[in-house]
Amino acid sequence: MMTFLTYLVSGISLGSVYAIIALGYTMVYGIAKMLNFAHGDVIMVGAYVSFCTTSYLHLPAWVSIVLAVAVCTALGVVIEGLAYRPLRQAGSLAVLITAIGVSYFLQNAAQLIWTSNTKVFTSVVGLPAVKLFGGRLTITGEAIVTVLACLLIMAGLTAFTNGTKMGKAMRACSEDKAAAQLMGINVNATISMTFAIGSALAAIAGVLLCSSYNTLIPTAGAMPGIKAFTAAVFGGIGSIPGALLGGLLLGIIEIFASGYLSSELSLAIVFGVLIVVLLVKPSGLLGKYVPEKV
Repeated sequence: MMTFLTYLVSGISLGSVYAIIALGYTMVYGIAKMLNFAHGDVIMVGAYVSFCTTSYLHLPAWVSIVLAVAVCTALGVVIEGLAYRPLRQAGSLAVLITAIGVSYFLQNAAQLIWTSNTKVFTSVVGLPAVKLFGGRLTITGEAIVTVLACLLIMAGLTAFTNGTKMGKAMRACSEDKAAAQLMGINVNATISMTFAIGSALAAIAGVLLCSSYNTLIPTAGAMPGIKAFTAAVFGGIGSIPGALLGGLLLGIIEIFASGYLSSELSLAIVFGVLIVVLLVKPSGLLGKYVPEKV
């Protein structure tokens, strides 16, 4: 029973990180209708900024988080303006290739700056672990903070998109960019804001992920980014609640598959479940079917 609960807590914690990353994917896709495959590498940049702030500058952990969010937010806006905005009217294949190019650029730039050596990442979470059932079940401070951060971000994004002027502009652009522009909405500024929010979330996810595992490598965001994209598709890409549900389910499935079956087969099981879900419900668990005019 304790083993089951331990795996469940680990799965929820890992799934919360995937959900935070997936929220960035789903916001960009929902509004700009493009897949930003460089999103996973923005996670890595945020983790490195936090690492340098605490290890080299010896500043407090909260400062490292603020700097990571600020740098990644600016990076997201720059990427959108330089790489994606000129391709606004281009085909989806051109945008996809550009996103992959940006991803490789960030990975190789990180290796040139910080080398390819694995670094020890000091956790930015100062919350002590909680021991339950006489110490047989331990919930780390990182797990608690990660879950709470995920829930707060989810609630904040929902309130932002439903109750603010910019959030309503984002929803309008998601429905019809041309009609939104005719109504006076600045589409470019709205999409830039979407990239800024998604990149800020990537920074938070990168710091939390590296805090949980205490390691950092130049490709730190690649695999979590792919898994989070899978979570976004799993839950229904374009849906904020879907990103949360997909992330949590993916994390739980991965941990249970690794613990009870095989760590080598856990990825295959995760993607196998995704394939089954998409065969049964192609729009994802909470996604909506939208017919296209051809």
